[in-house]
Amino acid sequence: MHSVEGRQQLVSHSDSRKQLSAALGRLPSGLFVLTARRHQSETGVLASWVQQCAFEPPAISVAIKQGRPVVPWLIEGSPFTLNILDDSQTDMVAHFGRGFSLGEPAFEEVEIEHPPDGALVLVEALAYLQCTVEKCFPIGDHQLILARVTGGRLLGEGQPMVHIRKSGMHY
Repeated sequence: MHSVEGRQQLVSHSDSRKQLSAALGRLPSGLFVLTARRHQSETGVLASWVQQCAFEPPAISVAIKQGRPVVPWLIEGSPFTLNILDDSQTDMVAHFGRGFSLGEPAFEEVEIEHPPDGALVLVEALAYLQCTVEKCFPIGDHQLILARVTGGRLLGEGQPMVHIRKSGMHY
């Protein structure tokens, strides 16, 4: 039998976890499509945990959930492109948010370009950054990728898409 004091601690712990989840969920993040190529295969995945982490040389960090098919492709030295979505591209969020198995066509009905030295670019993106993986670290249920930015371009004049989650404990 639980004491009243024990139940209050459980309620307090539960409320504390909900409050933490709500607070974490208010961390704004952009919405991006990370595109990668390995041999003749290409894929794209929606990413939201991206941050610039160095000025010189320019670098970013990206966190991708463990188990996503693209994670084994993102090893040291691997190129990828970070396509920055504008605030009107909810169709891209829906398309890439569902995820793709490797080998499944991820770019049907999506206009793309193949730069000679990197992963493909979404033509409709607001901007893109060409990157090379420098280091990878498992952290909790995600893989943290640190990447050097090797190139990029602004493609449009819109505003970047910013996302605020209701919960900081899940997507």
